[in-house]
Amino acid sequence: MEYKHESYSKYLGNAAKQLAHKSQFQSSPVTANPNPSIHVCKGDLITQQIDVIVVCSSSEYLFKAICEAGGDSVKASFDAESKKKPEAPVIAVKADGQLASKMVYFLPWKMPPDASLLRKSIEKFVSDAMDKAVTETYQSIAFPAIGCGKFGCSISLVAQAMIEEAHQKLQKHAISVSFVIQSERTDIYDEFQKQINLLQQQPTQPTEPVKTISATVNKGTIEVEKDDITKQKVDVIIGSSSSEILKQAIIKVAGDEVQKAYNAEYKNNPNAIVISTPPGTLPCKRIFFVKWQPDMDETILQQSLVDLIWTVIQNVISYKFTSLAFPAIGCGKHGCSVGVVVKTMVKEMKAQLTMRNLPLVVKFVIHPDQQNIYDEFCKQLLTTEDDIRKSVNYELPPTWEKSKENKMRFELSTTSNEYKSILTNFDQAMAGKYTQILRIERIQNERWYIQYLAHSRNFQNRLNTDTEKCLYHGCPEQAASSIMEDCFNRSFAGVNGTAYGVGVYFSSNASYSHGYTKPNANGERNMFLARVLVGNTSQGNSSMKTRPVGFDSTTDGKHIFVTYHDAQAYAEYLITYK
Repeated sequence: MEYKHESYSKYLGNAAKQLAHKSQFQSSPVTANPNPSIHVCKGDLITQQIDVIVVCSSSEYLFKAICEAGGDSVKASFDAESKKKPEAPVIAVKADGQLASKMVYFLPWKMPPDASLLRKSIEKFVSDAMDKAVTETYQSIAFPAIGCGKFGCSISLVAQAMIEEAHQKLQKHAISVSFVIQSERTDIYDEFQKQINLLQQQPTQPTEPVKTISATVNKGTIEVEKDDITKQKVDVIIGSSSSEILKQAIIKVAGDEVQKAYNAEYKNNPNAIVISTPPGTLPCKRIFFVKWQPDMDETILQQSLVDLIWTVIQNVISYKFTSLAFPAIGCGKHGCSVGVVVKTMVKEMKAQLTMRNLPLVVKFVIHPDQQNIYDEFCKQLLTTEDDIRKSVNYELPPTWEKSKENKMRFELSTTSNEYKSILTNFDQAMAGKYTQILRIERIQNERWYIQYLAHSRNFQNRLNTDTEKCLYHGCPEQAASSIMEDCFNRSFAGVNGTAYGVGVYFSSNASYSHGYTKPNANGERNMFLARVLVGNTSQGNSSMKTRPVGFDSTTDGKHIFVTYHDAQAYAEYLITYK
């Protein structure tokens, strides 16, 4: 609750007096609920003899009151922890001075613009604090009524949101929750009492505990649970830019910041496979809106889902995230086969965790009303995939150099055959278009090279022929750095044109790729020589957002090839020239 400026010193004085009569205060609290697990009382937050008191760090006057009551150590600890963990949802500080609790939890909170977002933000405030207290094994926690002072929020909405969220948490955790209201604010106290009474009047029904089914896959974990995707406390929540319903459901909860970021990214690159936004009010670090096209044809559907999983995992790795949450994409109004969608997603996710040796926590979050979809995910998760679990050994190229520093870029000697071979082909195609090769570097990204080899093996087994080509890809310097780290991520799709499909473009003609390079401040340009699996190729056109069924790439029929899978190409050499 936001205390008035002129009264916060008086508030401290009252608190000190009450501390002198602690036993009297504790023996006769004004209580609105005989159930010891959740109640509301009139009093001062400072005097609560409880494990944890919760403070809104955005509330200037309450923050000052608590810091003054706690003395220099509380303020110093808060400043130190805030500097150390500026993004932490909860700053936990040991209580001191006149504070009667064991701990103080400082949480930021700002009033959102509309009622639906306001409720979500209040629920998150309560949820974050209670989760922290439970994790640290505390038995009791006390909250103020946030937003009812200078912010002027609806007292009814605040009381309902705080009480109901606490009640939901108490279905899973044994902890005593108090809501402490200033003595003079009878209106707030009465509303909290009313909301608790309404809960008590509800018929008690046995509630089925939230079930989480999990399976260990190599170093990673896959979980399936019934819940709300917007409540997942993971590094990244996955949405779909192709599903307007799912996209708007996430943005509505996440707020205006996410809507503006999404619109800006989309305007900048409407063909982007992934639009990454900040989390807004969601309890994650990022939101990935992934372009995905459902189809009634099962073969096309499977193909698009495999691409979806690959794209998500590659971006997760790029951000160095360790946890992600998927909704049941494609199982709603798209009308896709639930069996095909679920089996493909789970099987491909298992393959990714195994093949890439990733220690990720992956959650498939199913809406509580979708029991059949939840059951199917559980069934597929617990199905053993012997072929996925087999470890595969790959040999690295004999030309690769060893490095103790995890280097990826190795400049070739101008006298080596490796250098001369690349130079000869480049020089023939680029005659008259460049003046100097500054360096040729070999890219040794073991993780992506192994992915490429695995994909190559799949092509070889399926097609019984070698379809690998050495092709060029020109790009600006900034994109070159990203490609070396994350290879040809499909976020580059459409950047070099869309005439023959919305994918990643390569050419056997270096002079064509030269047109997509851009000189840096020193006049230096970048061009990759890449290994590309073209497979079965088809004539492309601008309407193709994925490869046609039965084909692996599209082409102009001459020198341009367009790929649609992250592991379909490997950036082997970077040529820097003027």
